[in-house]
Amino acid sequence: MTQASKPEILAIIGLGNPGQGYYHNRHSIGFRVVEALANREGGVWREREEMSLAEVTVYGKKLLLIKPLTFMNTSGRVIPFLSKRGIKPENILVVHDELEQPFGKISIREGGSARGHNGLRSIISACGEHFFRMRFGIGRPEQKEQVPSYVLQNFSESAEDVECLIDDAVTMLLEYIRR
Repeated sequence: MTQASKPEILAIIGLGNPGQGYYHNRHSIGFRVVEALANREGGVWREREEMSLAEVTVYGKKLLLIKPLTFMNTSGRVIPFLSKRGIKPENILVVHDELEQPFGKISIREGGSARGHNGLRSIISACGEHFFRMRFGIGRPEQKEQVPSYVLQNFSESAEDVECLIDDAVTMLLEYIRR
């Protein structure tokens, strides 16, 4: 796909688990990235049904930012809300934690499978796999059995390092949207 044919991003969904007790967990990095984007661009959060929403205007384009307030496994419940507004899967970018990338590696790609991520699995079951993803690398524990507890733990890296990476992720999102 050439840059000229890249679909316009109209909604960014940050994946995470609701509640202050989960806020600093690796699994909730998507929430933190979309919150940082809203803060940088002057978005104000409001709650609606099973989600928090903020609207921002970036480079003259309106963007809807969403944090599903259901738990990770049912994140796809926000998709009908977007569909009713004419937002198609190819206009959605999902920000999520990624075990298959080392801590600090951030990338954006289109499509793909859930690769064991229950939040992605829920979104894929609601709209298919042809949406964009920002993959925020969190690393992987040594043993597969540790994955469920690992993603629900706070980052072991310094808070400053995590905040710097969140800022980098926001900058990357803004650059991606501008193209």
